[in-house]
Amino acid sequence: MRVLVVGGAGYIGSHTVKLLNETEHEVWVYDNLSMGHRQSVRSDQLIVGDLFDRQSLERVLEEKRIEAVMHFAAFAYVGESVQDPAKYYQNNIVATLGLFESMRRCGVKKFVFSSTTATYGQPEKIPIAEDTLQLPINPYGFTKLVIERALKDYAHAYGFAGASLRYFNASGAASDGSIGEDHTPETHLIPLVLQVALGQRDSIQVFGSDYPTPDGTCIRDYIHVEDLATAHLAALEKLQSSKVLEVNLGTGVGNSVLEVINACRKASGHPIPTVMCPRRAGDPAELVAECSLAKQVLGWEPRYRQIDQIVQTAWNWHLSHPRGYADPS
Repeated sequence: MRVLVVGGAGYIGSHTVKLLNETEHEVWVYDNLSMGHRQSVRSDQLIVGDLFDRQSLERVLEEKRIEAVMHFAAFAYVGESVQDPAKYYQNNIVATLGLFESMRRCGVKKFVFSSTTATYGQPEKIPIAEDTLQLPINPYGFTKLVIERALKDYAHAYGFAGASLRYFNASGAASDGSIGEDHTPETHLIPLVLQVALGQRDSIQVFGSDYPTPDGTCIRDYIHVEDLATAHLAALEKLQSSKVLEVNLGTGVGNSVLEVINACRKASGHPIPTVMCPRRAGDPAELVAECSLAKQVLGWEPRYRQIDQIVQTAWNWHLSHPRGYADPS
C-alpha cells in the first residue's frame, strides 16, 4: 500500500515507518521537523512540509498516489497544552481537519490516527476499557477526542475507513538500536532516568510516594514503541469503509515509578539516586489498559511485556546516542 506518514520523523512515527519499510509498503514521510528528526528516516522518503500548507500536502497526495495516511503530527505535552491551548487547538485540531479535507479532495479515505488515553481523563475503574467514559481533563486530551469524533463523522458521511489507537505510555527503542527516543524537552520517565545513568543529571525526581499502590508511587502501563508500530500496521490492514476502529494499546500490566527506576538501574549498572517530591496535581495513582479488544479486532498482542525488556532497548539506544540524534549513528 502507498502510505503517507504525517509526523513520521517523530518517535513513534519513525518506528512505524521502519516497520512499513520492512513489510514492503511504499512509504513517504511528511514532516515539518519541528519535533521530528531528519536522521530517523530515510532521506529518499522524507518530504519536509507543513500541514497548513495544503497546496504542498495535496500535491504529495496526488503525485505519490497515496492510498492511506497515518497521522502522528500532534503536540503532546500536557502541561504546555494547559499553558498555551491555542497552539494545541491550531495544530492538533485545525491542521488535522485540514488534512481530512485534503484527503477528501484527493480521494484518500484510509486513515490511522495516533490518539491517547488522555481522552479518558481520570477514569474511576482500572483497567481502562474502550467503553470508559471519555472526559479529558486537559486541552491535549480534548484535542485528540475532537479528532476521534471528527473521524467517525467523516466515516459516516464520506466513507472514510479509520482507526483511532489510544496509546498508554510509549517507551523503548528499536531492537536493532537504529532509532530511538529523542525529545526536547524530555518528559518521559525512562529517558529521564537513563539521563542520570549517563551522567547528564544528578538524580531523578519521584513525584509522590504516598499513593494507594504497593510501593506508594504511580503505576503506568508501558508499551514498547515497536509494539505500537505493529499495531498501526495491523490497523492499516483491517480498515473498512465507513467504519472506525477504536482500541487501546497497552500491555495490561502496570509498573510503578520505582519499578521503572530499578529496571534502569539493572540495565545500566548505575545506582541512579532518587529525590522524593510531593505529588503533582492531576497525576492519577494508576493507569493500566484493558487491551483485549486489540487482540480481538486487530489480531494484535504486545511482544514486550516485561519492563526490564523495554528498558534494555531504551538503554542500548541512549548508550550509543547519549545526545540523541546529535550523535552519529
